[in-house]
Amino acid sequence: MTSWIGRVEHLHIAPRSFLPMRSMQRLELVAGRGITGDRYSTGEGFYSDRPEEGRQVTLFEAETLEALLRDHKVTLVPSDHRRNVTVRDVPLNHLVGRRFRIGEVLLEGTRLSTPCRHIEQITGQDIFTILINRSGLHARILTGGEIALDDIVRPE
Repeated sequence: MTSWIGRVEHLHIAPRSFLPMRSMQRLELVAGRGITGDRYSTGEGFYSDRPEEGRQVTLFEAETLEALLRDHKVTLVPSDHRRNVTVRDVPLNHLVGRRFRIGEVLLEGTRLSTPCRHIEQITGQDIFTILINRSGLHARILTGGEIALDDIVRPE
């Protein structure tokens, strides 16, 4: 588990719930708060009325997008999964309760993401069930800073 090294492939934010995700080159992560300009940092997120310290940044595996196409003939683009950071070669399901870095930013995995029916509304595809246990990771920002495309992701 400690011998992996991954990379950031895509970065996204949405300023409000139900708005399309915006692709970004860089994101500013604020410790204890969230991502500058993102819906949960500004209080405009779907779950903002139920604040959760561990939902400051969300991650998703690029390999899941490939598996959906290969195994289920489902095509999703990185903005469709509604997570902030799409990574490759990072074992997200094993990072609950563990610390890891994206660039120099220190994060702690808090819980696995659960799929929501909203993704089916956005994509028009019946994908809720196939995303169970493949829907990403929620994390808390311990040490803030800027992250960028191609940043290294590594265990702490």
